[in-house]
Amino acid sequence: MNLISQIIIGFIAIIHIYILWLEMFAWTTRGKKVFKTIPEDQFEKTKTMAANQGLYNGFLAAGLLWSLYINDANWNKNVAVFFLICVLVAGLYGASTVSKRIFYVQALPAILGLLSLLLQ
Repeated sequence: MNLISQIIIGFIAIIHIYILWLEMFAWTTRGKKVFKTIPEDQFEKTKTMAANQGLYNGFLAAGLLWSLYINDANWNKNVAVFFLICVLVAGLYGASTVSKRIFYVQALPAILGLLSLLLQ
């Protein structure tokens, strides 16, 4: 895996670690500032749901980071492609159902990561 791919994958993993933190631990505080379209009275009511979503984002980050530590060139690329596709699908779904902004935060970086892997 080339350095550009590793940097992009690392960046995407950091994004998902941030989302994990935001949704699992800061939903009722910082979450209110990030998710401005959600009515303020809904944050406490949706705290458990948001934590569940955060956990899934953590799994995505873990998979992406795992791909960076696999020594076998075929396996690290295959694992990275799998998790980048997962991020892409989640980003496309979120962009179509929640906010177009999710495309730029999740889907576009995943596309760039996939391109960097597939064009090497």
